[in-house]
Amino acid sequence: MTWRSNLKLFTGLIAVLALVFGLTVIFTQRQGQVTSASASIEAERYPVGIDYGGTLMQSFITDENERVNKGDVLFILQSPSLQADLARGLLKPETVAYTVADDGTITLTAAVSGTVRDVTTKPGSFVQAGQVLATIERAGSLSVVAQYELSGRDYSRIGDGAPVALRLPNGASLNGTVSTIDVQTVSGQAETTIRVASDALTDGGYNGLVKAGTPVTATLTLRDDGIMAGAFDGVSDFLRKIGL
Repeated sequence: MTWRSNLKLFTGLIAVLALVFGLTVIFTQRQGQVTSASASIEAERYPVGIDYGGTLMQSFITDENERVNKGDVLFILQSPSLQADLARGLLKPETVAYTVADDGTITLTAAVSGTVRDVTTKPGSFVQAGQVLATIERAGSLSVVAQYELSGRDYSRIGDGAPVALRLPNGASLNGTVSTIDVQTVSGQAETTIRVASDALTDGGYNGLVKAGTPVTATLTLRDDGIMAGAFDGVSDFLRKIGL
């Protein structure tokens, strides 16, 4: 073989090795990220209610999406059974969520600042004991809850504070980190629920898209176990499937 043939052979070999190396890196990078099966923005929710039945005398909620501050009056109820328990000293006349008058009138107040959702009744209606009259989504408590189906190996590669890329329905991207992890193993798969914290999750942000209930896509970055980890894992899985 001439030196030109040797050079071409050597150059071709280098090109093939570079291509294989590049594809291996890409494969490993893809193996290092998993996309949520489902994910949405959620807020801490505080129910408004009391363990006594009675009549709803007055509601101070003018709009189901109304913003309230901690301590704001929300509802006033009249409850004969509550009045009887109060007279016997079985009920505190005041807590962070309500105050009670001697005539059995109870004033429900907001335990936290936030947005009122899911108002269930109107003035003049009878309220069942334990009925939730409304729910408050606490201000500043937004996070993303995402579900993943992971192999045991992938689950072990979730690091503390692992980065998560969030994508809103309009295509906007936000950065977040893993705050809590819950897992349940089903048929060898780790059905994992991850809560993602992000400073970018500000109530009403991105033209109102950042709010509880908005669906998002959450792409989790797993721990990097090296350039060849993805290829080794792929070969190992293949050999296991064929019984070797």
